[in-house]
Amino acid sequence: MTNSSPAIAPAAPHPVAAPPVVVKASGRRGPALLALGAVVVVAGIGWFVYDFIVNANIVSTNDAYVSGDVVQVTSEVNGTVIALHADDTQAVKLGQNLIELDPADAAIAMASAEAGLAQAVRSVNSLLAQADQLRAQIQAREADAKRAEDDAKRRGALIATGAVSREDFAHAQDSSTVQIASLAAARAQLDQTMAQVGTTPVASHPDVLAAAAKLRNAALALRRTRIAAPIDGQVARRTVQVGQRVDSGTPLMAVVPLADVWIDANFKEVQLQRMRVGQPVKVSTDIYGGKVSFHGNVAGLSAGSGSAFALLPAQNATGNWIKIVQRVPVRILLDPAELKANPLRVGLSTTVDVDVSDDSGSQIADKVRNQAFPAQQSDGNDPAVDALIAKIIAENGAPPRMAGTGVGLAR
Repeated sequence: MTNSSPAIAPAAPHPVAAPPVVVKASGRRGPALLALGAVVVVAGIGWFVYDFIVNANIVSTNDAYVSGDVVQVTSEVNGTVIALHADDTQAVKLGQNLIELDPADAAIAMASAEAGLAQAVRSVNSLLAQADQLRAQIQAREADAKRAEDDAKRRGALIATGAVSREDFAHAQDSSTVQIASLAAARAQLDQTMAQVGTTPVASHPDVLAAAAKLRNAALALRRTRIAAPIDGQVARRTVQVGQRVDSGTPLMAVVPLADVWIDANFKEVQLQRMRVGQPVKVSTDIYGGKVSFHGNVAGLSAGSGSAFALLPAQNATGNWIKIVQRVPVRILLDPAELKANPLRVGLSTTVDVDVSDDSGSQIADKVRNQAFPAQQSDGNDPAVDALIAKIIAENGAPPRMAGTGVGLAR
């Protein structure tokens, strides 16, 4: 029996590693690397110098947004909207007609006020005529009283001769007393009438002035059925519709004056140490990118942080208190010419850089911002209404005269 074992194959020879290839460095690469390193070092030093010398006077934040006035347009009278002359996104000018209300009720009130003024003028003129009539009556009664008094004196002198009885003398005395009393009553009635008339012209009589005031009020209400733009700007948030019944004070739309917007930048409290009113500011916006930069100045710093004026202020008197860096709003006013060339919208994001190198100014603004919207201001006087009042006074009575002129009365 023979053993058959498998044949063992001879092992393969190990591969011999190739010798490493040595690449010789070029003699020109070394100076280039040194030059590059030198450039990097110089750039680093330059950036260090710029950052700690130039940028040390620049305080920046990107927590800044465009803000502006949102002027509410409201109705000052009740009425039904019959026409709209402006819509959202449209530009409007000061005094431009925006909304029309139904003027029927106001027109009726205007007509009633005109009639009331005419009635007041006629009443005053009637009192003046009554005063003239009373003066004439007083003159007649003065004559009657004088005659009765003389008659009584004559009869008294004739009693001793027996030509006149004592009864006739008594009747004469009674008649004189009655005439004197009648004269006193007429004078009292004249005094009462003159107290109602006064000594002023008809146009200045209190009743006429009150009626004229009602007419002015009615004319003002009629004029307010046309609602005008209170300022130049762009219409936003229109909520009113044609046919809608609106009450006085109801917001109908808003007008945003885009030519007078500003920036509210929220800086950290650690950035406010050197910030002062009047410092120059550079502003960049996301809407224009780096192509457009705005310039302005610091107008003022808020009286408190944003959280201090929040609806629900933070309550830090707890055991789990964690300090959070607060931010304070800073108002930035922009160059009006730049705003006109590149308008901004309320709410846009911006980046603000404030140059605080000159910190000699004040931290509290001392300038008062005065705003006046002429379209909303009215003292009730209107030349057309004044002319209408003068016309009504002239048409419903004699020309203005001084009451109380006439015959003088001897007491």
